[in-house]
Amino acid sequence: MSPARRCSRTACGRPAVMTLTYVYADQTAVLGPLATYAEPHAYDLCETHSERLSAPRGWEVLRLAQPAPPGPTNDDLLALADAVREAGRPAPVQRSLPEAETGRETTRRGHLRVLSSDH
Repeated sequence: MSPARRCSRTACGRPAVMTLTYVYADQTAVLGPLATYAEPHAYDLCETHSERLSAPRGWEVLRLAQPAPPGPTNDDLLALADAVREAGRPAPVQRSLPEAETGRETTRRGHLRVLSSDH
């Protein structure tokens, strides 16, 4: 669906999802997926108008299957599940070992300590 391309039907402002072209030599109307570029002799149609399309008497309407939108792969789903698990895991608490501290404790308030350097 293209937000920039609208249905070619008069007074319809819905987004175009299919493209209609005519093969006059074969008396065939071809309705297929939305063309990459807007063509001057093709008509972009919204979902409603593409479903209700009819051709003149004696003409055939050829409806090409619209490709299914690509969905997530198993790898995508596994990667998403891993990311959710990782985000939900609590962050490890970084504590310094007493021998790694370079100062001495001067004050303590609850779980906070104030260290002074012995330079």
